[in-house]
Amino acid sequence: MNSQASIDQRALRAVAVQFLINGAVAASYIPRLPEIRDSLGVDLAVIGQALTIASLGGLLGSWLAGRVITAIGTRQVMIYGTLLLVVLLPMIALASSIWVLLLVMAAIMLVDVIVDVAMNIQGSNLSARRSTPVMNRLHGLWSIGSVIGGVLAASMAALLIPLQWHLLGAAALMAMALWYIGGGLLTSDQVIPDEGSDKSGIKKPKARVPISLWVFAVLGGATFIPEMVASDWSPFRLSDDLQAGAGLAGIAYVAFTTGMVAGRLSGDWASAKLGKDRLLKYAIVVAAIGLGLACLVDYTPVVFASLTLAGVGISVLFPALYDNAAQDPHRPAAALGAMTAGSRGAMLIAPLAIGFLANSSLFSVGMAMAVLALPCLLIVGYLTVRFIHVERN
Repeated sequence: MNSQASIDQRALRAVAVQFLINGAVAASYIPRLPEIRDSLGVDLAVIGQALTIASLGGLLGSWLAGRVITAIGTRQVMIYGTLLLVVLLPMIALASSIWVLLLVMAAIMLVDVIVDVAMNIQGSNLSARRSTPVMNRLHGLWSIGSVIGGVLAASMAALLIPLQWHLLGAAALMAMALWYIGGGLLTSDQVIPDEGSDKSGIKKPKARVPISLWVFAVLGGATFIPEMVASDWSPFRLSDDLQAGAGLAGIAYVAFTTGMVAGRLSGDWASAKLGKDRLLKYAIVVAAIGLGLACLVDYTPVVFASLTLAGVGISVLFPALYDNAAQDPHRPAAALGAMTAGSRGAMLIAPLAIGFLANSSLFSVGMAMAVLALPCLLIVGYLTVRFIHVERN
């Protein structure tokens, strides 16, 4: 048992590093897109169209993830997928036209999604063997990696470091991390509880009825939309509805992100205390209250506090539902792939919908946010009660 515990600890550290570097991948080049746009001589509309079309690579990756992981396993996917990302990332700086840039970004998004599914399966399997779950903290590390990648990219741009050297450096750091990751990952994708789990009070996984992939796809989209609405549109809520200045409006994003990080770093502790089912239901209620107040109460301090509250609630939704999908008894990779497909599909549609509503004379930005996000939380709540049982007594 001690040997297995040692293997699991080493695997958990490897998976944690994978979450960290995956969070940094897109953040390594997104902040430098204005510079890339200028070097290619295109306007903002063209860059926006390229990003939208490249996102289809993520949708394709979601569809392929189950097949690829079933064929070669999560360990090989994480190793070879990260190696591909190491190669692809510097190619962004070498793009000589918008079409080359589009193809490279689409390839990165495709590979990144498949690696994302694989690392969530490994993380979920490790979490299932422990008395205290780890999925929230792993997703917290992804968020931290995104912040680190974004800060480094912005700093490189401010210091006038050429893009090619910046991305080569980022790729080199990823390659060094891969050397550490590859030696520690689980070699099997089976959930094997510790021999002493009954004595230590850890519950063994129980048999579950497979859930339709369409349920996971809808959950992915409905969970993504409230997070996107709160993070991307909260600054517009302050600036357009409450006439806040640019600096104060930007704090709205910080308020929500602070709640997200706090929720993910404390979510595993809350899950151990409350149970996974109860935490998921409480989180949906907290998210709905926070978003409702932030969207509909026209008082700046309340908006800030409510966005933080919404961040705490929303933060645990994806980790809990990803964990559930990864423990699907027959097709965990396909279930996770369906969730990512749903979220990627929502990523394409939701910004257009909220932009259309907020631009009309009938809706304020806050009302448009509420109309789109709150029904999604109701959908997540209904599907959770109807289909998702992450913990049965």
